[in-house]
Amino acid sequence: MSQYILRRLLIAIPSLLGISLVLFVVLALAPGDPFGELATNPNVPPEVQAALRAKFGLDDPIYLRYLHWLAAMVQGDWGFSFVSRMNVDALILQRLPTTLYIIGSAQLLALSIAIPVGVYAATRPYSFFDQIANTFAFIGFSLPTFFTGILFILIFSVKLDWLPFVYSTDIKATGIPWVLEMIRQAIMPVMVLGLFQAASMTRFVRSAMLDVIRLDYVTTARAKGLGQAKVIVKHAMRNAMIPVVTLIALQVPAVFGGAIVTEQIFRIPGIGSLLISSILSNDTPVVMAVTFVFACLVVLFNLIADVLYGWLDPRISFR
Repeated sequence: MSQYILRRLLIAIPSLLGISLVLFVVLALAPGDPFGELATNPNVPPEVQAALRAKFGLDDPIYLRYLHWLAAMVQGDWGFSFVSRMNVDALILQRLPTTLYIIGSAQLLALSIAIPVGVYAATRPYSFFDQIANTFAFIGFSLPTFFTGILFILIFSVKLDWLPFVYSTDIKATGIPWVLEMIRQAIMPVMVLGLFQAASMTRFVRSAMLDVIRLDYVTTARAKGLGQAKVIVKHAMRNAMIPVVTLIALQVPAVFGGAIVTEQIFRIPGIGSLLISSILSNDTPVVMAVTFVFACLVVLFNLIADVLYGWLDPRISFR
């Protein structure tokens, strides 16, 4: 297992290098300049502008700038934010826990809904429960997150006044009240993301289970006298989860994309809102670092999915 993980990590290195090169070139060729506002500021002398551009290498060729960025990244230097006036790694570490908390909670909610509903619907195809589950699933992934986010705000914040619609990191309480307030203000963004993911996962789990429960080994397990619950959980469900794991790993970029929109709606100080504000202010080092972090997370989740394949199906060899 350890050799397999090491081999996959070595394979991921060229992928990450290629992704970083494409991202860097696209951002370098994009219109806008991080120091564009200095050119229109009469209080900044031209020689100061030239010195700053030379210090950050903005006038160097693209390939030299990429090599300098890559060498600094390997050494742990992610650059300097021109807008926030702080190191990019410190800025990301401030925002990353909030994003992971929201996305992780949303994924747990999606799995806790999609797996039992999808499995139960597959064991009773075309029943009343199956039709209701399919209807809600179609509605769920047909509605974009910005629509459901605004709808939740109108219902639970404006109309009922149950939940806050602005996410705050400056909570005065401590201890248990602080934990409860953090949970309370995360309910709506987690529900928006989680229900959207659960809708598509439910359909996928149902389809995977329908393919598996018709196979001969499931029929044989029933013929041996095993109970329905044991046949479904031990024999059918475990193999049906293999394509579901693939779906979850491939949906990571979509989850972060939805998180960007959700963070803007609920004013969550996470990676998504940082990326949007950095794009609007032409803060290229932050944009580059955030997009590269997203790419690393996608590679990481795909590695986790490959490892889970072997746990779900021992026939899959890591050699």
